[in-house]
Amino acid sequence: MKHDDEAAAGKAGAMLRQAWDELIAQLAAARDAIDDPQRHPPPGSDRNLAEGYRYWLGFVYGTIGRALGNPLYPVFRRAIEPLAKSTIDNADAVYLCAPIDGEHSYVLRGRAGDTRHWRGEPPAPGARKAPQYVIFETPSRFVGDSGSIAELRPGTAANGGVLDSSKLEVGSDGRFEILFAPARPDGHRGNFIPTKATRRRKQPDGSVETAEFTSRWIVLREIFHDWEREDLLDLEIVRAGSEGTHPPPLDPEQAAAQLRRVGEWVKHQMFYWNEFYAVTLETYEDRNHDGKRFMPRNDLNPPNPGVAFGGQATNLYAGGVFELAPDEALLIEVTVPIEPAYSGFHLANLWGESLDFANHQSSLNGFQVEVDPDGVRRYVVAHRDPGIANWIDTTGLPEGFLALRWTYSEKPAALPTTRVVKLRFEEIRAHLPASTRLVASEERRERIRIRQAHVQRRYRQH
Repeated sequence: MKHDDEAAAGKAGAMLRQAWDELIAQLAAARDAIDDPQRHPPPGSDRNLAEGYRYWLGFVYGTIGRALGNPLYPVFRRAIEPLAKSTIDNADAVYLCAPIDGEHSYVLRGRAGDTRHWRGEPPAPGARKAPQYVIFETPSRFVGDSGSIAELRPGTAANGGVLDSSKLEVGSDGRFEILFAPARPDGHRGNFIPTKATRRRKQPDGSVETAEFTSRWIVLREIFHDWEREDLLDLEIVRAGSEGTHPPPLDPEQAAAQLRRVGEWVKHQMFYWNEFYAVTLETYEDRNHDGKRFMPRNDLNPPNPGVAFGGQATNLYAGGVFELAPDEALLIEVTVPIEPAYSGFHLANLWGESLDFANHQSSLNGFQVEVDPDGVRRYVVAHRDPGIANWIDTTGLPEGFLALRWTYSEKPAALPTTRVVKLRFEEIRAHLPASTRLVASEERRERIRIRQAHVQRRYRQH
């Protein structure tokens, strides 16, 4: 018996060592995305290279937790956070994900602070509030895990369903429950999101086939406006019928699969997003030779749905790339004819990491921004503080992404419009209304204090 045990252990050890070697090889290949021209990295400045290595570490950090998840015993974890940023992430959002097997049913139970604003009502005076906006989705894949933008082809993935805070049924005590299942059970009432979807897709020969997609993830975004008073949701999730049971012990085959998964996902995420920014978004050049870039320099593209790119199902996006000398600035004017459930503007580096929004005012949302008497939101993107309320701080980065988001639970009849003007720094005040409020250094510091405190609460680790 001892000989048999030793032989089995030796076989398991060899399998796990091979999986480890494959993990290291995949991580080394992922590192090539930082500076291999064939992998579409940003220009190789000192800062871009330094942030590229941090970006790689962030994917290692975030992917380990995701790869160790068990869809039969899921828990929510952060898909994006300050130590693992990517995807031109929203500075106002907490991104959570939980692995599931859409063939099964799951129950999510949650509790929120005051939710009156989800129904368009004024919040209770002095009460702690739920996030400004919340959305649950059940995608059949995690964007980028394939390693290629070929996954963007229509018919390659689908959301089982979507439920946002405008339709979420919540009790008077802030508690709510959501059932996730392949189909709504007979007689079920209340919050429900399907975990299976059927889509028709066109084949190369012109024929149409019906494809069924099974959800593999629950993805949740909690999006904040009032950084002083809004708090995270309390959440728990369980596979129906698994309460009180436990998973079997980890075996060598599962451990080897987890090792391989970490390496594969890190490499694929690095490769995918570099290709997405360079080819799909045309960040560095006109790739399709139509005379323009999808993400224009020192300008913004028209508001467009981003769901085809894996973005939030209820969002409109406008984006571009700022490229500013030390004495230059951008004035961005935004007109919003129909007020959204959420709006936000922020900057990101060319790796798609949102800038340091805790320690810099590198973002402003619809609650934080000051609107001029003519109804226009005017932002100034600059390296130095021009002394106005709506300054967006580049943190000294000479070029990076501009990102505007508007969330509409229902498609609006009229879309936001934008205008961008490139200025010399000393010209900023002359292009702003006389009513533009000035901000002294003490107020600026207090704004940063509020941001720092909120980000610690939002991403608390204790």
